[in-house]
Amino acid sequence: MPNTFKVKTKKNIGTADSAVYTCPGATATTIIGLNLANTTSGAVTSDITLLNADGDSCKILKTAPISTGGALVAVGGDQKLVMEAGDIIQVKSSAASSIDVTLSILEIT
Repeated sequence: MPNTFKVKTKKNIGTADSAVYTCPGATATTIIGLNLANTTSGAVTSDITLLNADGDSCKILKTAPISTGGALVAVGGDQKLVMEAGDIIQVKSSAASSIDVTLSILEIT
């Protein structure tokens, strides 16, 4: 089973749920870092949702504040998040085009 480190990015996330990453078929993924950066001149809040391929949707964060020019590290350090094939990570902001996301992952195929 090869292990591949990857980075996924998504810019200008707004007020609708936006899929940042979908775990490919026949793959397990470990999220080792998930950073949200506020790119606006005002404070925003953010939601992160894990859409589980088996039907459950779980909030990782709900209405988490990110200050002006600040960032939020939702996953990192000792914390990891495992995804299975078909699982999706979505991010949403309280303001239009206001969050950039950087996702560091390890895909195991």
